[in-house]
Amino acid sequence: MTWLVWALLSALFAAATAIFAKLGVAGVDSNFATAIRTSVVVVLAWAIALATSSAGSFHVPSKRTWLFLTLSGLATGISWLCYFRALQLGPASRVAPIDKLSVALVIGFAALFLGETMTWGKALGGLLIVAGAIVVALD
Repeated sequence: MTWLVWALLSALFAAATAIFAKLGVAGVDSNFATAIRTSVVVVLAWAIALATSSAGSFHVPSKRTWLFLTLSGLATGISWLCYFRALQLGPASRVAPIDKLSVALVIGFAALFLGETMTWGKALGGLLIVAGAIVVALD
């Protein structure tokens, strides 16, 4: 499968995540709900990694890799805590589009920090995402 198929599947499951999380966070502390979700993710990720990888592939090549994977994990955890609290307080149809402002931020950050080329298409697409999120949030 291509990156596009995987990205579309990611979007589909992210949408399901928002709906399931909104239903699941009702009547429970949002941080506790995030902890439950994270525990499920950990078990699933390890099960898939163990089932699909060879023993020799579990080598982390450098301290830099550990650093950035750790920072990514911390950012993910903080993002999920904020997302679940937002879902607890607001409607999923408004929270999820604001959360997806991350797409526009990634476009900008990728150009700034990763040296990716900022094209007119990426810039316009990012601005349209921002405009769409604002329109949905104000509805």
